[in-house]
Amino acid sequence: MAPAIHYRVECADRNAHLFAITLRIERPAAGQRVTLPVWIPGSYLVREFSKNLQQLQASQGRRKPALRQLDKHSWEIDCAADKPLELRYQVCAYDNSVRTAWLDGARAFFNGTGLCLRVEGQADGPHAIEIVAPALLPDEERWSCATALKPVRTNPHGFGSYLAADYDELADSPVEMGAFWSAEFDACGVPHRFVVAGAPPSFDGARLIADTRAICETQMRFWHGAKVGKRGGPKPPHDRYVFMLNAVDDGYGGLEHRHSTALICTRRDLPQFGLKKQSDGYTTLLGLISHEYFHTWNVKRLRPAEFERYDYGRENYTQLLWLFEGFTSYYDDLLLRRAGLLDDAGYLRLVNKTANQVLQAPGRHVQSVAQASFDAWVKYYRQDEQTANTTISYYTKGALVAMCFDLTLRGEGGGSLDDVMRLMWARSGGGPVAEADFAAALETVGGRSFSNEMARWVHSTEELPLAELLGKQGVAVNEDPSQRAQELGLRVAESGGSVQVKMVLRGAAAEQAGFSANDEWIGIELPGAKGRPAQGWRIARLDDLALYLGPLKKITALVARDRRLLRLPLTLPTGVTTLRLAVQDPAKLAQWLSPR
Repeated sequence: MAPAIHYRVECADRNAHLFAITLRIERPAAGQRVTLPVWIPGSYLVREFSKNLQQLQASQGRRKPALRQLDKHSWEIDCAADKPLELRYQVCAYDNSVRTAWLDGARAFFNGTGLCLRVEGQADGPHAIEIVAPALLPDEERWSCATALKPVRTNPHGFGSYLAADYDELADSPVEMGAFWSAEFDACGVPHRFVVAGAPPSFDGARLIADTRAICETQMRFWHGAKVGKRGGPKPPHDRYVFMLNAVDDGYGGLEHRHSTALICTRRDLPQFGLKKQSDGYTTLLGLISHEYFHTWNVKRLRPAEFERYDYGRENYTQLLWLFEGFTSYYDDLLLRRAGLLDDAGYLRLVNKTANQVLQAPGRHVQSVAQASFDAWVKYYRQDEQTANTTISYYTKGALVAMCFDLTLRGEGGGSLDDVMRLMWARSGGGPVAEADFAAALETVGGRSFSNEMARWVHSTEELPLAELLGKQGVAVNEDPSQRAQELGLRVAESGGSVQVKMVLRGAAAEQAGFSANDEWIGIELPGAKGRPAQGWRIARLDDLALYLGPLKKITALVARDRRLLRLPLTLPTGVTTLRLAVQDPAKLAQWLSPR
């Protein structure tokens, strides 16, 4: 039997950025309701996708049933239940991110949450979607289509009909279209595809595929053992996977899906032909690939109990993003090391960066990482000038919490966090879990209760015992003088000969002096010595301070705020430090970084 729900997606007008969608409902309910999601799973912000929908019309044979909008994302159609119902509408696609939809003359991309109306009462049945190849100009390069949806009838370039088991799978399967670069590879018996839009001629695709295969195989063995994919061995939970990478002039991000991921990176961060040592940006890209692929297990299958069934019409709250995003952030770089794509020093530099990001955020004293998870909808995804002072990232602190549990388990000899993650997977069948399930797995692996650590590290604002735990694993934790911005408690943008204040950190010298976000720091005024007049200097960057200050500790900062010129008395602090990690015992460090 053909699916009762069928979508047809066309690139109606590439210059106007308009998709045209036809939705056919074979057996509608009387007064059928349809809705468009307000958010996309994995990105915890209400994004109001219905703002892009226009010209919704209904037909039932020759009849044009009336449409009534119920709220910002819901409609009711005055239709009968005895005839197929057809809805036609357009979606304006001008979000060049991984979250919504994009369409222009060179590329098309969409998530089902932004284009496909949900048929209420019929979301659990099969959904068919037809993706139509756009009409191209005579001199245009032929487009192709990539998606992890299962093909039903497609042409050699991927356009045609696909099938989703239900609306959830349709919503979780992004589509990439264009004249993109594409390659396929096998990882532990699972077919993978990598497509890259916007790659420059210097792009080394063979390097990207080799490194991505190493990441995928390392992660499958992490979860399922060395025999994964071999005859008689365990099988991973996915039977196919598609990486979709959009290379742009400036951008970074990713969004996980059950059988695919959508990624965005800066073109300069792609691997380049002829370079023996690839850039730090490429290492960051590999970390992103590792992060999103780890989500194949941790958040898309093993997931918060609150996410067992998504409610697409409102916020879905959980206190567990520290476990699913933070722990993924711990393992993304650790598994790069195990895959041979980082050395020990390179890995420690990334840990060092994460530790300083957390320790330099005053919000860690305000919110626990569990509270920050719950507040993602209103704080993490709505960052402003006070974000660093009022909340903590469940990505970065969550990664440090994972490291603390891992090093504690390893130090006590009972096992490792690897064992805990695999045990949760086995006990849940790769399904929904609660915090109690994580605590129980910790106790089983470690041989004792970890309730004290859970209370201190997850549910309070107490500092994590980083120096103590790292020292036991052969890593020295040193303190170095902070850079000028951190010393003053500022986050600034320096461009065009101007210092723009973006954020003032709580309790720091700049806040005590009266600095405010959005100030322009123009210059400094130095007191005159031995009866001489005061001196004034214009500054173009914070490093200019070292040139003019000498031994002085008290100066006057000259700033512009809302076009008013202000003189702020600033006392330069002393003793502000930043962490620097160093290898002290290579043998102990190797034990930590090895699988267990």
